[in-house]
Formats: sequence, C-alpha cells, structure tokens
Amino acid sequence: MALHQGKGHRADRRGYAVNPFFGEADPVAGMAVEPPRRRLPDGPMTPQTAYQFVHDELMLDGNSRLNLATFVTTWMEPQAGVLLSECRDKNMIDKDEYPRTAELEQRCVTMLADLWHAPDPTAAVGCSTTGSSEACMLAGLALKRRWALANADRYRTGGARPNLVMGANVQVCWEKFCNFWEVEARQVPLEGERFHLDPQAAAGLCDENTIGVVAVLGSTFDGSYEPVADVCAALDALQGRTGLDVPVHVDGASGAMIAPFLDEDLVWDFRLPRVASINTSGHKYGLVYPGVGWALWRDRAALPEELVFRVNYLGGDMPTFALNFSRPGAQVAAQYYTFLRLGREGYRAVQRNARTVATTLAGRIGQLGDFRMLTRGEELPVFAFTTAEGVTNFDVFDVSRRLRERGWLVPAYTFPPNRQDLSVLRVVCRNGFTLDLAELFLADLGDLLPELRCQERPLGRPETVATAFHH
Repeated sequence: MALHQGKGHRADRRGYAVNPFFGEADPVAGMAVEPPRRRLPDGPMTPQTAYQFVHDELMLDGNSRLNLATFVTTWMEPQAGVLLSECRDKNMIDKDEYPRTAELEQRCVTMLADLWHAPDPTAAVGCSTTGSSEACMLAGLALKRRWALANADRYRTGGARPNLVMGANVQVCWEKFCNFWEVEARQVPLEGERFHLDPQAAAGLCDENTIGVVAVLGSTFDGSYEPVADVCAALDALQGRTGLDVPVHVDGASGAMIAPFLDEDLVWDFRLPRVASINTSGHKYGLVYPGVGWALWRDRAALPEELVFRVNYLGGDMPTFALNFSRPGAQVAAQYYTFLRLGREGYRAVQRNARTVATTLAGRIGQLGDFRMLTRGEELPVFAFTTAEGVTNFDVFDVSRRLRERGWLVPAYTFPPNRQDLSVLRVVCRNGFTLDLAELFLADLGDLLPELRCQERPLGRPETVATAFHH
C-alpha cells in the first residue's frame, strides 16, 4: 500500500512518495535536469526551481559571519532588513521621484560633517557612493582638478604631470585612481617596524605637481592609524619653506567611523585646516550592509563646481557627482536608520565592544607562543600577526589554510615594499563577532597548532607564498 501522498507528491513504481521538486525530470518543475551554466536556458522554469538552483550553489560560499578577512558589515537588525527590502526598488539618482530618500542622503552628509568637525556642517559638501573605492576616486578627481585649475598653463601646454603622495600600504583603489586618471603614484615604502606613511618622507616627495597627500586612518594591512596631524604639520613646514600648499585627503574607510567614538582626543579630521576631504565606508564600521560609502569636502571651495553635473531629464534640476549614474537608495535609508537607531552613544558602545573583542583575542593569541603580534587591535578593531622567531614547521599560509577547513576565513598575505619579506595573518573584528565566537576561534586555532608544529616544513615555499597571495 502506498504511503499517504500529500499535495505535490507522486508515487514511484514501488509505491513510495517522491518529492517532484528533486525527482521530476521536467526542467520547468523539477531539478533532475541540470540547466545550462554558460548560456540562457531555452525556456523558463518555475520561481521555486530557479530559486533552489541558485540557493543550493550559494550554500558552498563561506559563512560571512565567520569571515574574519572582510571589513564589510555582515549583520544588521531585522528592522534594517525590512527597510532595505522596502527601498530596494529606489534609484538614488532619481532625486525628483524620491525626494525623501534624497533628503535622508543630505542629512547623513550633514551628520558626518558634524561628526568630523567641519567648520560649518551645513556648508560641507558631500554625497553617498557605492563604497569607499568610489568615494576615493571622487576625492582624487577633486584634488586633481583643483591642481589643474591652479596650474592650467603648465598642465595644459607645459606637459606637467600631476602626482599623488601616499604610503605603500594604501588600499588598491588609490593605485587604480592613479592608473585610470594618469596621475603619478609616489609611494612611501615601509621600513622596519613602521608599517604606514612617514610624515617627513611624504613631505619630501611633494613638489609643484603634487595634487595632494593621502593619509589612511586605519591601514587594511595591520589596522594602525596613520599620523594625520603629523602629516599636516610636515606639509605646513614644507609650505613655510617653499610656498607649496599641498592638501590632504583622509581615507577613513574604517577609522572615520571608529576614531570619533573611541579616540575623541585624536585630531585627524576637518579640525586640521589642511584636510580638504574625507571618505568612509558606510558598509564597514558605519554598520550597513554592502553598497554605501561617503565622500565629504570641507566646503564648496574644496570641490570644483565643474565636476558636478546637472541633469533635468529625471524631472528636476539635479546635481550629481558620481562615477556611475543609477545606484541603490536602500543602503542610504539603512545608513540613516543606523544613525538614528544608535546615535553617538550607541555607536560608541558597538565600536568599543569590537575593540574589546579585538584586544582580548590578540592578547590570547600572543600568549600561545607561536606568533608575534604586529598590532593588537588598539586602533581599528583589527590586528595582524606573524609566526614567532624560531617557528619553522609552518607559516601563516599554512595556518590560514587549516583554519579555512573549520570554516574560519583568515587572510594570509605579504606586506608591500619594502617589507615584502613579512607575511602575516589579519583578523577583523566587526559588530556580530562576539567574545563567544572569539573563544571558538581561539579553540580551533589551539587545536590546529599541535599538528602544525609536527608537520614537515612545506616545500617550494617562495612559489607557494606567491601563489597564495595571488589567489
């Protein structure tokens, strides 16, 4: 006798109920027939089937909550998810059709200008972007255009080539900017235990063709703050000697949403007159899901008006400064929600907890004896470490690979010039990575070490390192 057949089930020849979703050979209704992967299918399939195909493949992705490589937010409150869903069809560029979304964007800009001590937050100029990479591109364009306007005779007809000064540890978006917009990248190499920009070395690379200096508030390589005030002081001295007036852009992709709450006495922002612009990632320590960044300028003089385009074919005279046109408005609404939801004290509590997790975990890893800590999460809630002197049976790439087997994604990589000899692991502690998860991570790391200590030294290490870093 056949088992009871509920709706949507059918009996096979032996009388057992079969779920047609996984057992039906019909490509429209079931999954027994595999769809093509490199061309459009010949016909449609049911929404449930299409969903299941995509869903099942995505199960092979890593768990984002266990991804200690990314700075990007991996957890938000359910209410934020509802707002994102409600606004997912809104195009940020259509400010005439979605005036309230545009108003929320402007409010966020003003809030950030106030947070970063702009002389007049209501006069600061800014915009949302798809992330810090776009924000950096826009800030770089503004620096280049200001320089070009001030040096029109030498630039247009004299062949002067603009340059941008930065540390070798900058995020790759700055190298892209210099490549895409034909700006010479002048990089200060790392030296010894200095893993970021040296102020005097930066000033020494500046000349009449320098469009600006980039200072990073929170290096992605080790989580340390670059000394923005010291960079500005070195450039002040340079101007006193030579008359060169070089502006500073602060790449605060992460630190611009940490320092205002945890390091209030640190002067790095618009309190420094030489700081012309700042960017941050709303989707990093701004605590919003991926898809939003912010670029702000001290005042209108810092952003040449000719870079701002105005269009009227969307229903009104709309100014826009962006690399792309259409982009989602949902993340802007989520950013405003987060600002309202947390306020200064809420952000302080969240970021303090992230730093506590980072410093606690870094301290515990340092006690294991197998690693040397480069940083301990005392600035960004991020720390980097390498194998201790005398450890020869394994390196950081072995540790990274073995942790991945247990679900933890911890990047291993080499440092930039002149410290390519240094290979490290980096742990990013974000909202949602709790002390409890940190304990589980530490337990897994501790379980792996006895095996790693006993393994034979891997062969072909230089090639292995290069390959691992490339991938």
